[in-house]
Amino acid sequence: MDYHNPVLLKKTVEGLNIKPDGVYVDVTFGGGGHSKEILEHLGPDGKLFAFDQDKDALLNAIDDDRFTLINENFRYVKRFLRFHGAKQVDGVLADFGVSSHQFDVAERGFSTRFEADLDMRMNQEDSLSAYNVINNYDEEQIKQVLFQYGELRQAPAMAKTIVESRRDEEIKTSEQLKTALKQFLNHQKENKVLAQIYQAIRIEVNQEIEALKAFLKQTPEILVKGGRLSMISYHSLEDRLVKRFIRNGLFEGEPERDVFGYFEVPLKKVGGLIIPSREEIKENNRARSAKLRIAEKL
Repeated sequence: MDYHNPVLLKKTVEGLNIKPDGVYVDVTFGGGGHSKEILEHLGPDGKLFAFDQDKDALLNAIDDDRFTLINENFRYVKRFLRFHGAKQVDGVLADFGVSSHQFDVAERGFSTRFEADLDMRMNQEDSLSAYNVINNYDEEQIKQVLFQYGELRQAPAMAKTIVESRRDEEIKTSEQLKTALKQFLNHQKENKVLAQIYQAIRIEVNQEIEALKAFLKQTPEILVKGGRLSMISYHSLEDRLVKRFIRNGLFEGEPERDVFGYFEVPLKKVGGLIIPSREEIKENNRARSAKLRIAEKL
């Protein structure tokens, strides 16, 4: 089985406008699909760095002199590129989704399909797991996680129920969590609601929003003038941050304008929003919520 079937493969790599002798970064290596496609476009003097915090991804390292795989979270992209002698690069690709491998390995706890311990750590060495969130966070913290990251209107009631349930017995597995929340899992919408709950917990466990913001803030510094950013998001929280950062250089509010009403931003968008074709979604169901945005350093 494939480790990961990359979404919008051709369009994402085309968005980088690759120069054969350029230096590029794939900050979400996973199964290496996007990286292999980038290497196809590079000449002998080109260079590709890739990042992945998941040790499982190291097994997919590509045997190519032009390629370097860095086992770190992309929030540290500038630091580790500099460590490897690359101050600026010609393009950065990011696919913010969870890899198919992480969803398909039951014991990682990412999927609603399997009975598993509550884990959801992308980096298995991190101390914070789904178990900690569910059993150690207070009611207000759980409510905030479910509301902010899962956009669940019933977050207050869900948080109260979780805290009441764990008083009797620790919630250690996905099945115990489903049982605790069964009153909220209407049969018709069970999968949708469970997916929102899992998404919320996963984002909190992996500090995904903080990592995304830290990464985006560094992109104007690491890109050369005219360098490209090609980024795929899968839920509205991520896509909103990406869209706002490209437009304003900020995540909220408006940039300061001069007396003539103008403001400077580090990036400009290239083209419009790109989404997968019906054919691609049919072949790869996980592509259905993907949104690709491309930007260029001014």
